[in-house]
Amino acid sequence: MPEVSKQAVTVLGLGAMGSALAGTLLAAGHPTTVWNRSPGKAHPLVERGAVRAGSAGEAIAASRLVLVCLLDYRSVHEVLDAGTMSGKVLVNLTNGTPAQARELAGWAAEHDADYLDGGIMAVPPMIGGPGAFLLYSGSRAAFDTYREPLDALGESRYLGADPGLAPLHDIALLTGMYGMFIGVLQAFALVRGEGGEVKAFAPMLGRWLTAMSGFTERSADQVDKGDYTIGVVSNLAMQAAGFGNLLAAAADQGVSAELMTPLRALMDRRVADGHGAEDITGVIELLKVSGKERAK
Repeated sequence: MPEVSKQAVTVLGLGAMGSALAGTLLAAGHPTTVWNRSPGKAHPLVERGAVRAGSAGEAIAASRLVLVCLLDYRSVHEVLDAGTMSGKVLVNLTNGTPAQARELAGWAAEHDADYLDGGIMAVPPMIGGPGAFLLYSGSRAAFDTYREPLDALGESRYLGADPGLAPLHDIALLTGMYGMFIGVLQAFALVRGEGGEVKAFAPMLGRWLTAMSGFTERSADQVDKGDYTIGVVSNLAMQAAGFGNLLAAAADQGVSAELMTPLRALMDRRVADGHGAEDITGVIELLKVSGKERAK
């Protein structure tokens, strides 16, 4: 039987991530047109079979599926304004906020284009591998029609019709990642402050963080139910009392505790409000802001 032709894709933006996306699509057999402001970045992809467009408008015209991975949403608007979007399926994998995604989805609708917003949960070398997954929200029809090229990039997860859902989950996942980075960096600084070898300490830290990973599911159940006393192992009052030692030890080691002090203030406030018997998860109640504050 003749081989079924693969869906053609245009990739706008050839930074580290955009190049990884385009290269993965090529490897999967998808005819791929590429464009970048700096044409030289297309050379390695052209050598592998990609078509280099002479302009953004030409690239957009080349394929119905247009995948965008640029620095920010302002750049996306600048590039897309150079082409005709009518009848296109726009998949925007540029990092941004839910509000920006919803605005761009409205713009796409005004230009007669289907829209999917996406979040890439991977670094460039992971694209196309088993560890990569990508979040999508927006047009379900677009997602279903182009599932094959999207799946080539990594595991595809469709979150719903609201275009803001993918960037919301993307930002939330990155927030958790940076929270972990904060703890890791503070821990390394403490060990280095005593002249210790961080490389020797790292496996112990990795083991400890893995052991503590169960907190994610336990705390999620507490938050969803609004009950922070479920399954408490170490209550907030006890944790708040001990947390001061983390800051004191940092001072003794000549290490700034500025990454950690915001949590100390929240823990103390929650205990003072009479919630010392809860888990630390209850601190989330102090992160709510009023509509007036959100509008600022």
